[in-house]
Parts: sequence; C-alpha cells; structure tokens
Amino acid sequence: MGFGDLKPAAGLRVLNAFLADKSYIEGYVPSQADIAVFEAIAGPPPAELFHALRWYNHIKSYEKQKASLPGVKKALGKYGPADVEDTTGAATDSKDDDDIDLFGSDDEEESEEAKKLREERLAQYESKKSKKPAVVAKSSILLDVKPWDDETDMAKLEECVRSIQADGLVWGSSKLVPVGYGIKKLQIQCVVEDDKVGTDMLEERITAFEDYVQSMDVAAFNKI
Repeated sequence: MGFGDLKPAAGLRVLNAFLADKSYIEGYVPSQADIAVFEAIAGPPPAELFHALRWYNHIKSYEKQKASLPGVKKALGKYGPADVEDTTGAATDSKDDDDIDLFGSDDEEESEEAKKLREERLAQYESKKSKKPAVVAKSSILLDVKPWDDETDMAKLEECVRSIQADGLVWGSSKLVPVGYGIKKLQIQCVVEDDKVGTDMLEERITAFEDYVQSMDVAAFNKI
C-alpha cells in the first residue's frame, strides 16, 4: 500500500486526491514524511491539481529547515492512501472498491491493456474521493512579529499586520511581549484556511513592512 511513482501524471493525481482533505502527508505539522514525498516529485504539480500544488509550495518553503523537521524518513511506498492495494509484481482481479491497483506493473514496457486497466482504476478511485463531502481544513497560528528596536511604533506595526487581507485569513487577538532591552514583540493570533493561506505567504506579506518589521516567526501552529 502507499504511493508508487509520483513523477507521471497518474501518480500526481493520486497525490492530489490524497491531499484533498489533508494539509500534510502525516499528522498536523510538516515532517520527514512530507520531505520524502516532496523529493519523489519531479517538480511543481500542474495548476489543476490544486491540492497537490498547495502542499508542494508549502513544503518547499521548509527547504532550508527540512533536516530539522520531525520524524524519520521512510520509503515512499510507506506513505499514501491506505485503501490502495500495492500489487507491484503481482496481478489482481479484485473488484473490491477498497482494493484498487493504481499503478499495476513497474515494468517500463507496459501493455496497452494494462495501461487502460490502470487508468480505469485510477478514475474509479478519484470518483470515490470526489463524492466525499468537502472538508475545509483550518489552522490556528500564533505569530511573533519582531520590530527593529525599542523606538519602533508598535501600534503602527500592528496596524500594518492587520491591514493584510486575504480570502481564508481572519486576524484574532494580540498582545505585546517584552523581549529585552526595552524591546517588545507583537504576538498576534490568526485563523487560516489551509488551502488558501500558508505561513510562507504571511511571512512574505508581513516582512514587506520593512520600516517596522525585522522578522516574523511562527510561535504555535495548531489544526482546528
């Protein structure tokens, strides 16, 4: 069970369907599972596979920190849909909807009949996924926004942060937290829809206010 070759279009469609109701390959935070799958992809998925593309862009933002992400990297086949039977090297005639062979043989020379069967089963799997009710995945994020010095106008800094508007982004409560030498950082809460807003976008938009903002860090990240 799990993912097969993710470089062909068929493999990317499986990944897209798998991520339709998930933000990460495993759990609720980026991990070595995401890195293992990310490295198995040749490049960004096409725009129509928006779940996979959203996940790809988000994990790409952790490229410099990938070694520090939690978990132990496993073989690619250990990740992916639990209801997909891995029949590599073996034929199957099962008609059970829960055991769908998406990839068939690993032989480079694939017969037309085997290719057609694989495509039909892939379409069947995606049809099953599409019938499931859409789940809007949301996360609660606590951000630390640090000023340049103790003379920075923190009221103006917070005004700039809250001026950032996007579909799927709602700002919450905030407070100023001392960090030393008379300097205070802005700690602000927000709720985001995972498919629409990521931490990389927030960091880019917030640090653009370079007259007030020195840096932005994610203090806490929780799925809702």
